[in-house]
Amino acid sequence: MAYYIGVDLGTSSVKTLLLSENGIEKTVSYDYPVSIPKEGWSEQNPLHWREKTFEAIKELTKDIDKSLVKSISFSGQMHGLVLLDEDNNVIRPAILWNDGRSEKETEYLNNVIGKEKLLKLCGNIAFAGFTAPKVLWVKENEPENFARINKILLPKDYILFTLTGKYYTDVSDASGTLYFDVENRKWSEEMLSILSISENMLPEVRESYEAVSRISEETTKELGLPTETVIAAGAGDNAAAAVGAGVVNDGDCNISLGTSGTIFVVSDKFSCDKKNAIHSFCSASGSYHQMACMLSAASCMNWWIKDIMTSDDFTLPENVKPGENEIYFLPYLSGERSPYNNPSMRAVFFGMSVNTKREDMTLAVLEGVAFALKQNLEIIRSHGITVNSSRITGGGAKNSLWLKIIASALEVELHVPVTGDCAALGGALLGAKSVMPEEDYESLTEKLYRDEKIIYPDKELAAKYNERYKKFLRLTDFQIKI
Repeated sequence: MAYYIGVDLGTSSVKTLLLSENGIEKTVSYDYPVSIPKEGWSEQNPLHWREKTFEAIKELTKDIDKSLVKSISFSGQMHGLVLLDEDNNVIRPAILWNDGRSEKETEYLNNVIGKEKLLKLCGNIAFAGFTAPKVLWVKENEPENFARINKILLPKDYILFTLTGKYYTDVSDASGTLYFDVENRKWSEEMLSILSISENMLPEVRESYEAVSRISEETTKELGLPTETVIAAGAGDNAAAAVGAGVVNDGDCNISLGTSGTIFVVSDKFSCDKKNAIHSFCSASGSYHQMACMLSAASCMNWWIKDIMTSDDFTLPENVKPGENEIYFLPYLSGERSPYNNPSMRAVFFGMSVNTKREDMTLAVLEGVAFALKQNLEIIRSHGITVNSSRITGGGAKNSLWLKIIASALEVELHVPVTGDCAALGGALLGAKSVMPEEDYESLTEKLYRDEKIIYPDKELAAKYNERYKKFLRLTDFQIKI
């Protein structure tokens, strides 16, 4: 028996997963807070990540023979800015992926440095959520903190540092910084110069499945794990979730319906989207992927049901008829990344009357997210990529009505994996791959890559949604103009 630990450092919690040759043995999660010091800002204390990750690993391994733990690896929220001084102290709270304060810096990068140059250097244009604009924001607004910078890390890489005392990142997470040459899988010297930082401030870059270190002696004592425990580089959350869902080959697709919503399509060849806000990143399996990222997906339902309706009831009456709703919802609660790259966009309900009921508005939220996903998928399809089926993961994938709506709106088969924690599983698998013989690893993934169910698109509903989708696009265009 051998064990492999996956750590998924999310926005609201850390999830840990214990994997063996028999499959998933156990999962443990702990929450931590998000700070919003100003409207549009989003920060976290990296020390909370460390505290809760270590607590979770202790709980995860308390009933097993710890000497059998062979590896630890990661999935992590992307784009976050973690700054350390020369004594490895955290300089300021981490600025998160969904923080919109760097709109000015984003405009500078896109309009002064220029999108064409950014695409050439990094394969992507600038987004307020990316790391590079955050670096410029700190330089401009907190020069005393900027002067103290010794290391710049991404969130999961800070956890790797706390386990090993060493600085590493992986190609998938580095792809979202906007100072990484995605096509050539290395830091971009010219972008570093533009940001007034140097490569020695950054972690070394490895493939996601590469072993980069063993745990430190200090960590061994604290967690009770063997000194031989291998630490693999890990991956950004969507790249790790793709590994956990079995989306690793050319043309494979995964839709993540979590706090944010993403469409992730693997490609053996590098390509970048020059007209729309679709990301071109390195994948965790050694190739590339195109990814569209919506800033609000399942979070729209949480906001509507819990915050507005003050309820925990996500069910809809049986008489609700998808495709016949008069209400539209534009799901831009936090601005939007793909395909608009506009942090100022806001959510809208449209079409309400005195006859509008709660369930009409709830259905509109489900359909609005589906239409926004469709818009991004259509852009990916316009690149000549055929997507007829997709895995779907994330908390929103537990809602059977939503799955029917998405399958029909996008006109794809949705495959729901047996494993719900695909990001944490992906992290565990990346660690396992770093230490297991290839044949044993393939045998393990065959056990794990199974479907719980398949949702087929409803042709009649798809036809209705094609018409409603056209109006959704017109409403979105109008919203941008105002």
